[in-house]
Amino acid sequence: MVALQKSKKRAAPSQAGPKPKKTHLESAKTDKKRSRPITQPLAAEDAGSDSEGGSDDLDDEPMLEEEADEADEAMDIDVKPDQRPRDPNAARESHKAQKVLQEQRRAAKPHSTLLVDAKKVWSLARQKNIPTTERQKHIKDLMNVIRGKVTDIVFKHDASRIVQTAVKYGGQKERDEIAAELKGRYKDLAQNKYSKFLVTKLIRFCPTHRTSILFEFQSHVLRMLLHREASSVLADAFELYANAYERTILLREFYGKEAALFSFTTGSEEDKERAKKGLSGVLEGTDIERKRRILGAVKDNLVTIFNNSDKGAVTHAVVHRALWEYLTAVNTFEEVEQEKLRREMFDSCQEVLAEMVHTKDGSRVVREFLAQGTAKDRKQILKVLKAHIERMCLDDEAQLVLFTALDVIDDTKLMSKSFISLITASATKLYPTSQGRRSLMYLLVPRTRRHFTPAQIVSLSETDEIRARTSKKSPESREEEVRRAASEELIAWVKESGEQLIREPTGCLVVAEIMLYGEGDKSSAIDMLLQTLASPSISDPHPIDLPPTSRLYKSLLQGGHYNHTTKTVERVPTTSWDSSAFADKFVRVVGPEPTVAMCVGNGNGAFIVAELCEALIRGEQNYGRQKVKEWFGSPEVVKQLEESEVKGKTVLQEKLALL
Repeated sequence: MVALQKSKKRAAPSQAGPKPKKTHLESAKTDKKRSRPITQPLAAEDAGSDSEGGSDDLDDEPMLEEEADEADEAMDIDVKPDQRPRDPNAARESHKAQKVLQEQRRAAKPHSTLLVDAKKVWSLARQKNIPTTERQKHIKDLMNVIRGKVTDIVFKHDASRIVQTAVKYGGQKERDEIAAELKGRYKDLAQNKYSKFLVTKLIRFCPTHRTSILFEFQSHVLRMLLHREASSVLADAFELYANAYERTILLREFYGKEAALFSFTTGSEEDKERAKKGLSGVLEGTDIERKRRILGAVKDNLVTIFNNSDKGAVTHAVVHRALWEYLTAVNTFEEVEQEKLRREMFDSCQEVLAEMVHTKDGSRVVREFLAQGTAKDRKQILKVLKAHIERMCLDDEAQLVLFTALDVIDDTKLMSKSFISLITASATKLYPTSQGRRSLMYLLVPRTRRHFTPAQIVSLSETDEIRARTSKKSPESREEEVRRAASEELIAWVKESGEQLIREPTGCLVVAEIMLYGEGDKSSAIDMLLQTLASPSISDPHPIDLPPTSRLYKSLLQGGHYNHTTKTVERVPTTSWDSSAFADKFVRVVGPEPTVAMCVGNGNGAFIVAELCEALIRGEQNYGRQKVKEWFGSPEVVKQLEESEVKGKTVLQEKLALL
């Protein structure tokens, strides 16, 4: 009976057979997405992705006109049982009348015949699982129907999808043909709820038309950034598809009318090269008064964006680039004027700084404010960012703001409460990703080449010169205080979750740094690490047989990491980690049988025991040396070791001879 009930709960097998494979055209390319603000909730982020996905997944867009009509019909027919006509033919007649009325409404609309013909071909071209050759045939038929009439139909919500399909699946010839036909209408298209997706597609797929499309937005950029529909078009164009020169086209309006009148007027190659420099190119060779007027215009335009933060433009990279260019230009003034201009801008945007940290330029802006600001300014920035720490730790650009805060803020007690404790509390969520591991590692070993790329280190060092003027503590003492503040919780985390962590490659990386560089009582964490070797789980492989885990224990016995450049081990100070004491405790806790078994297994156990011998000799641990010598001195073990083909056998025998 129970079995029968369970079988009823099972889903019925599909009658449609296996799902067809995706065609090469559909699966070969993944779409780039704009970076998301860390202030945006995850649920909202997913929803935003879906809405933008409508530009490529046409099934996500609104219903076609006839689909909506049919839905209305269904609503008309779906009445309560007691209101249904008793005559069985009445419903049929009513349905026929509705059909006639529907056809009359369609016929009365402009271009009705064109839309009917286009939709017939479009329904064939948009199928997902058809051969490329067949799709291209349908696309050519579709172009024959809409050619010369794209401008007439593209603003209709259903016809816009037809044109999008032609752009998505058509060749470059078809795309360029549509782009040329829509010339002069791109501003209106970008502001339309449905055709904005088409504009983004053309910007993406038609590089030869991209510059002319962006030029149509000139003198309207600020209003479009504050427009509900057009804002995402500009954001995608700037961040995903435009080159250096094309980005300046969208930035010029921020520089004000004077810059527009007197800069880049000839269109020469020299002007284009100067335009690529952005605001610095505009200010090149100008007198101080004109420079002040242009910067004043930039400030006013940015403040307009900040004062309308509910419109969403403050999260876009184009705004962050304009702000970063402004701050860079401000640094060319005298110190007193610099401080005044920077202060005015900070007061205007301090409440929306969390909306900026997810882009490269936005991250640099916030880091600049952190480095140049007073203690009060830094405290205000921490207050704004505090609610988003975990999301910042997982974002490539936003985490650089956290690292700069750790670099420049002298009040480490405030940092411990505002940032450090929140980062360590999220360690379980952070360590699986490279971004999260970097956030944890910066608390212990900032800017190490083991975890940070040269480009990241160079980017972080941009504020070092400013830090030397605005911060009182030395970098070394600040790093030590941050490490001490983070160590206790991280060591406790290793003690609680270490058995799972050391079985994962990412977990081993984090545990190694915490044990080597963390400050505090590590005895409980050490006991956990050694007990795992002494009595491993029967159902899982022995930890030493896992390459990342064996490297972890080798580093702990070496007392540091091996440097492949210098071919030496960079040992940490014994005040932080005593490898000889760890080796002695290894002997006492793990015991003879597990230790000998490591050396005759299939893993790297022989290398680990060789490092154990080296650590015992280095630290003059007589008890441990004597015990290991006894364990491996018995005839059975010697014979077993000689007959085995285990890796590292020769190295182990050499180290045992030195005991």
